[in-house]
Amino acid sequence: MGRAPTSRDVARAAGVAQSTVSHVLTGRATVAPETRERVLRAIADLGYQPNLAARSMRTRRTGRLAVVLSVSLVRPVQVLDGATQVALEAGYAVEVHSVEGDAATVRERVAALARSGQYEGIVVLAPLGPWPAEGAPGAAGGTRSSDDAAPAEGEASADRGSAVVVASPDFDDHLRGAGGLADASAVREFVAHLADLGYHRFLHVAGPVAYPSARARAEAYRAAVAALGVESLGVHQGDWGGACGVEAILALPAEAPPLAVIAANDVVATGVLRGAHERGWTRPGQLAVTGWDDQPTSAFLVPSLTTVTVDRPELGRRAMRLLLARLRGGPSGPADAAAPDPLEDHPVHQIVWRESTLARAASAG
Repeated sequence: MGRAPTSRDVARAAGVAQSTVSHVLTGRATVAPETRERVLRAIADLGYQPNLAARSMRTRRTGRLAVVLSVSLVRPVQVLDGATQVALEAGYAVEVHSVEGDAATVRERVAALARSGQYEGIVVLAPLGPWPAEGAPGAAGGTRSSDDAAPAEGEASADRGSAVVVASPDFDDHLRGAGGLADASAVREFVAHLADLGYHRFLHVAGPVAYPSARARAEAYRAAVAALGVESLGVHQGDWGGACGVEAILALPAEAPPLAVIAANDVVATGVLRGAHERGWTRPGQLAVTGWDDQPTSAFLVPSLTTVTVDRPELGRRAMRLLLARLRGGPSGPADAAAPDPLEDHPVHQIVWRESTLARAASAG
């Protein structure tokens, strides 16, 4: 059996210095994108595995990161996939810790992990909130987080028992969508597109007001119909369930069609379609419906549902990039015009146009 490949073998295969391989693996210095690609390709081709234990003894770094997530996180595997992909490419091992409870419980768990000395950094995908001044891990040589007005982030200390902590800005303290997840620009695009197709009467079936994403979509809807001067039948306040979609349609006057309905999510939109069926509003162009979240069944409804797909792996990648940038020593890591910004804000939402938003036929009115 041949010997295991070393970082020297990787450097030789990639045509770079051994220190460059180290920089790619640790993220401690900026490497040009094309050079980084060559190194990663050589690592994959050779099957090289960094010796994290040896690195820890040499550098007093563990080479390990933790991801703390709430048991209530929606589709956690997708978010974790994105986070671990970024971490592994930077040469870190990742361990996942699930936690159940309020923000205080999560802070206690994160503080214990930060002080354990096992991790260089921690990504938190759970309600964290602000650290109490007297109880912050930083007071014990560990980690400090920012206030709750921004992503919670720590500052590394020289103490081996410290860790940088970054909380994703895409969730609020109840794991409700915030930050990029609360971006409602797709609602404005929905309204504008449907108005262009001939729809001039709109209704929004909203999600719970406690959710930043639901509030943002309702506000975007109101702004869009006002800007275009189209008729609005109002905002029907609902939850995330299909029943509120049915109720909203059954409560409308018989002369409501042709009508475009902006639903809070795909489940609500399914209820809207059911309500329309019960009202007999099934002719093409009588009713246009949009959803949100791109559920696996939405493409197979009749009509197939226009919706918004959410790039959950990007949420994980974004949070991990932020952590790695902090580990490299600054808000956005070392400055280098040739290197991509590790905090570049990629969109997490994309509209998927389907049959439920076909053009309004002249006879539908």
